[in-house]
Amino acid sequence: MNCIQARFNALLSNKVRGDHPPPALTPQLARKLIDRLESLRLFAHGYPFLTNLTQGRLTPGDLLDFAWRHELAGLSLHVLDGEQNSLSQMGSQQLRDFAGKASALGLDVHLEISSTRKEDVDQVIAIARAIGTRNIRVYSRYEGHLSRVMDLIESDLHYLAQQADLHDLYFDFEQHEELKSFEIAELLNRLDHPRLHALFDFGNMINACEQPLPALQALAPHIRQVHLKGVRIVPEQNGFGHYGVLQGSDEDDLPGARMLFELLMLGEQAPQVIAFILEQENHYIAPAFRQSVEEQDPFIAYREMSETALPPGYTADRMMSGEQRWANNQVRHVRDLLGELKVLAELTLASS
Repeated sequence: MNCIQARFNALLSNKVRGDHPPPALTPQLARKLIDRLESLRLFAHGYPFLTNLTQGRLTPGDLLDFAWRHELAGLSLHVLDGEQNSLSQMGSQQLRDFAGKASALGLDVHLEISSTRKEDVDQVIAIARAIGTRNIRVYSRYEGHLSRVMDLIESDLHYLAQQADLHDLYFDFEQHEELKSFEIAELLNRLDHPRLHALFDFGNMINACEQPLPALQALAPHIRQVHLKGVRIVPEQNGFGHYGVLQGSDEDDLPGARMLFELLMLGEQAPQVIAFILEQENHYIAPAFRQSVEEQDPFIAYREMSETALPPGYTADRMMSGEQRWANNQVRHVRDLLGELKVLAELTLASS
């Protein structure tokens, strides 16, 4: 084995659990990898700045500036981020101004909501039309036995499909801690609609008692957007919770390099993933939702929208300063990782 393949193997095997050997870095794979790296689109996200947004220190417009300063392709933003300054609270002129600033900076904007309910979907569609975006992340928050929850979501997805066709939109359903990846794939397969896809989050499968790479494989045919972050896996009874940590740090238990590579490779002729979104969630705490041993039709507890409380010993000012530093660090970490993949691919071609 040459030193290039050895380094490639080491990079893609880091923190991988189970038998998932990396592929051989052939010249053909190297060329595809370089093509995918050159077309990759990194997006900023609102969540890394949640305290800043909640406290009013930053506004959605400031996040556009962050994305522009770091030469990112766009911003993915929850319509409620920013409280009174959020997109949900903006009037028509303010939304036009926000869209105009994004356009002037050459940035795309993707929207997010934490629901699939009709009233929430209708609100985000109105905002999407006002700012001229076509891409919306959703996830469900229903309580009940899994079979009932799946039926409710399927009904909601039919409405989303109708609205997507009507308004030229795309909805990406996120695996958000309580549903397993194959369950979401099953729902999307039932609908089989060209405007309904999935958003793959780097850590949320942990709370559904899944492992990262099998979860990615189960959802792979549907993945269109990605949330990148770091996670420390926390055993809880017969399941696992997760604690948000800095992506790529010693505390990060996820095989981040391998997941990033696998996601880059999705799509035969063209990249399948249209947005790799930098969703650093340092100090976020999420409990286990699914268990390793559970009933055939387990009960799914209701969950509130995600939020991060101040960690012990933190003031709001300390958290706000930390958020901005951590967001900068995530951009650097991901770009360093992408840069190393590109160098390995280029060396493979040069030596072939």
